[in-house]
Amino acid sequence: MASVVGRYVAAGRRSRPKEMPRYKVWLMASRPRTLPAAAAPVLLGTGLALGDGGMRIWPALAALMGALLIQIGTNLANDYYDHVRGGDSEDRVGPVRATQAGLLPPKTVRNAAFFVLGLALLIGFYLVDIGGMPILIIGIASLLCAVAYTGGPFPLAYHGLGDVFVFVFFGLVAVGGTYWVQTLAFGPEVLLAGAGMGALATAILVVNNLRDLETDARAGKRTLAVRLGMLGTKVEFGFLVVLAFSVPAIGNGAFGWSPWTWITLLAAALLFRPLSSVLAYSPRKDPRTLIPALGRTAQAAGLYGLLLGATLALG
Repeated sequence: MASVVGRYVAAGRRSRPKEMPRYKVWLMASRPRTLPAAAAPVLLGTGLALGDGGMRIWPALAALMGALLIQIGTNLANDYYDHVRGGDSEDRVGPVRATQAGLLPPKTVRNAAFFVLGLALLIGFYLVDIGGMPILIIGIASLLCAVAYTGGPFPLAYHGLGDVFVFVFFGLVAVGGTYWVQTLAFGPEVLLAGAGMGALATAILVVNNLRDLETDARAGKRTLAVRLGMLGTKVEFGFLVVLAFSVPAIGNGAFGWSPWTWITLLAAALLFRPLSSVLAYSPRKDPRTLIPALGRTAQAAGLYGLLLGATLALG
């Protein structure tokens, strides 16, 4: 598939190539590699609930499905809005965007985004029935921000607020909301776990924005990386990694977490090479050199949520 897309983009065509099945185009547009980052905070929140004796399987599964649908809907919305706003230009480095490449009509992608977010809304009704007003507020905010990330009159990603959005919704909100629908409780240790998860989820975005720094600046997309510059973005990445892997130590000291939570540090091994790539990156280097770092950071975030959730489940 990659070779087909490469030939297609190089030719500059605007119709979908016949040799690429439509289901593969939609699969590419949904960006399945981003889904572990959406699932990880739900696994973490569920593990914390299990450790506290409050896990409920159906709310946990509904939270997982809702998180995945919101992630896919956000991806499709980004694909559409980045195209119509000019954020995805032909010199952009990274995975092919279906709308920008002409693989799918823009309105079709936009409608698909709203359809997927509508499915997430249906699941949200069930979670609101369980979790009440806090989940209603979280659900409405999540859906609105999924569209407002790159769409609407004030797109968050275009004003340097994308990192804040990811930290809050893929960390604090996702972990806290998952814990709440199972236990109807909340506490500072939930906030701490959510901060760790949010830090690594944001680190994925930081690598992405560092890679696209120059093209985003030319397109007028004022991401936080564009605002901070290359050095500031590297510092942000390092800070987020340190924050994430400080969480087990803080949790052990402040909340008496199980010593098993130190196993979470195994996920740090996946970040050695990304950290090296980010620190060594310069304007003279090909942005494509950061693509492996992006994938490994996403893997580290997924493993982090899985390990921390599993060890917190031990009590």
